[in-house]
Order: sequence, then structure tokens, then C-alpha cells
Amino acid sequence: MDNVIEIGLLGLGTVGRGVYRILEENKDVIQQRAGIKIEVKKILVRSLDKERGIFIPEELLTTDPKELIADPDIKIIVEVLGGINPTLDYVLESLNSGKSVVTANKDMVAEYGQRLFKAAENGNCDLLFEASVAGGIPIIRTLKQSLSGNCIEEVYGIINGTTNYMLTKMFQEGCDFTDVLAEAQSKGYAESDPTADVGGFDAARKLAILASIAFNTRVPLKKVYTEGINNISVADITSARELGYNIKLLGIAKERQEGIEVRVHPTFIPKDHPLAAVGDVFNAVFVRGNAVGDTMFYGRGAGELPTASAVVADIMDAARDILRNVPGLIGCTCFREKTVLDIGNIYSKYYIRLKVADKPGVLASIALVFGNKEVSLKSVIQKEATGKTAELVLVTHRVLEQNVQDALMDIKQLSSVLEISNVIRVEGEE
Repeated sequence: MDNVIEIGLLGLGTVGRGVYRILEENKDVIQQRAGIKIEVKKILVRSLDKERGIFIPEELLTTDPKELIADPDIKIIVEVLGGINPTLDYVLESLNSGKSVVTANKDMVAEYGQRLFKAAENGNCDLLFEASVAGGIPIIRTLKQSLSGNCIEEVYGIINGTTNYMLTKMFQEGCDFTDVLAEAQSKGYAESDPTADVGGFDAARKLAILASIAFNTRVPLKKVYTEGINNISVADITSARELGYNIKLLGIAKERQEGIEVRVHPTFIPKDHPLAAVGDVFNAVFVRGNAVGDTMFYGRGAGELPTASAVVADIMDAARDILRNVPGLIGCTCFREKTVLDIGNIYSKYYIRLKVADKPGVLASIALVFGNKEVSLKSVIQKEATGKTAELVLVTHRVLEQNVQDALMDIKQLSSVLEISNVIRVEGEE
């Protein structure tokens, strides 16, 4: 037993199978790198009779969580069950009893991170969660360790593969949202209920975790401003292409003197921006530090083996800490309290698409409202009129969001304005 660290695996779904595969297939090199043999002792499953797709010795499987949590020989609990209930209780009990925990559960970490870190402190053990954000991309370890000598100024990027796949297809092929969503579901990229992905909520959870680490302050999930991609149309894709942009769902976190911005929404970015070239289901995270400058981390943000790769790396870190008797070496880094700014207090450029009456004086009346609200227009394009209506596409200079919202409230009241079709923020330009 002195030469082995035994682990308990909560869950044997897609990621759980990947974790077991990597631990078995790479066991020799893992032992050499960790300095100790790592073995799976028990695996919690919902059913003992389910077909797994890989060979798992029957004696490893159990439906009783106590066989893992109460076993004194199991030093590390690996949670890949997902969800909150009963997962949170299993993890808290494990941490409080002194077992280190490795988790891929972004929902749990984003919403209950404070309780989890307190339990880890009480149990003098590790809580590691690299796989909770961006799959196999080592972004959490990078922020906590590799860039810990920096003051992080910005963290932003593509942190949801489903929406990136959909927007890539829409941009490249001119498909509409409904058709692309159906295709994403047929390929297994989107769930039957896609709300978490297309609504931006999955990305919001990941951004809450990244921002908390980057800026050393706890960012509650409810403070993350969130918009999805549901309203992106072929007309917006066409306009983006004509204006020299691509459209991505970005998670954006920035530190300013007044506080921090934490927001998820569709974004126009210049075609020559590094993130514009990130297509399909890939993720990419852009980090700006005051010492390192600009860095970008790119790779697969989900999937069996990429996510399992991050989980296994955390298992190895936890094993090293146990071997050297330094559990909890890097705990909670939220040692400051910073204000999370309301969305109205951010500055950005804006793309605005309007449907208006095709008659003289309409553009002048709209421009007057924007001018009165201190919103400066960079460009105005009038699309070809159809019958008695026309479409206007406007792009602003960098302005205060609240001023844009106030102007749009007044513009809605103009009789010549039939519809505010979409408003999308523009980032990545000086």
C-alpha cells in the first residue's frame, strides 16, 4: 500500500471511461512521472448491468457511494458524475474526511466553489478541477501556477464547443440557426435540450471559474451577464462578413480600475484576430498578463479523452502532494473582494441592425437620438429597400453600454423604426 495510491471513481460515463482508459494504457509512464503507482480501487455506477464499451473488472464496480467515500485506503476521489445532487454531498463528505478530490464538474465548482474550498481546507486536502473549463486545455493550472507572477488584465475566449461549431457552420455555409442546431444534435455536439449551450449558460459557468482565478476574487454565477446565440440570423452573418468580422460566442473577463467585467455574449471580432480562426468544436482562451503580455491556449474543449487527459493530470498532482505530504498546496486563490460591474458600465463598440420605414429623414432622426445619448456612429449602411421598408446596419465607436441602451429605448419609440433586429458587441479592435 505504501507504493500505491488508490482512487475511487464516481461515474463511468464518457469522461469516466476515458479516465479509466488513460490510467490503464499509460500506467507505466504515469507511475514514473507521479513517483508512485496509481490504481482505481472502486467505481461508482448507477447500474451494474450496463454495457460499458470497455472491459472493467466486475469487482471494481459498485452502486454504493460509501464503498468509496468511507474506505480509508482510497485517498483520491475522482468525480465525473456531473450534476449537483447528490454529487455535491459526495464531494463535500470526501473533502471533509481528508480525501483529495478531482472533478470535471463546472456546474458544481461555479456555484459552490466557496463551500468546496472550505471543505478542502478543513480536510487538509486537494480540490483540483482543471477539466471543468475547456476540456483538455490546461488553462486553470496556467492561471494558478504558470502565470501566477502576473497581474491578469483580460481573459476571454471561446469556451463552448457546441456554439462554436454552430457559428462556424453558419458563417462558412450561410445556414440558419435552426438547421445548424438540428445538425449539431444529430452529430452529438448538442443535447436534445440545447439551452445550456445555445443560451450561453455553459460558457457563463466556465467564465465564472476563470474570472475568479484570474482576478483573485469570487465571481458569483449570477453576476455573469449572459446572452446566447439564439438571435443570430443569416442577415447578421452576412453583415459580419461584409464588415470584415467573424461572429463568436465569447466569454469575456476584464479588470478595470472600477471593477471587473464578466460577460458572455455573441461578439463580432475582426477576421484577422486569432480567435476568428478557431472553428468547429475547438476552444481557445486568450490571456493578457502585465508581464507575459498576450498568450492564447487552443485545443479540444470537450470529449472523452481530452477531458479525461485533464482529469488524469489532476490525479497525478494530487498523488504527488500526498506522496510528499503537502496536500492542499495550492488552495483557494480568491483572497480579494472586487466589484463585478453591471453590463451598463462596460465600454464596447456595437453592431446594430434596424428595420425602418423607407422614407426621407429616417436616418437623420436615428442619428440625432444616438448623438443626444453620446453614442458616436462609426459607419452606417443602408441595405436595399424592400417595398416600403429598409434595413439599416450601424456600427458605433467605443461607447458606454448604458448610453447605447438608453438610445435604443428612445429609438424604439420612433414611428419610422419598425424593429430593432439585433445588437451585437464588437471586440478585438483598438
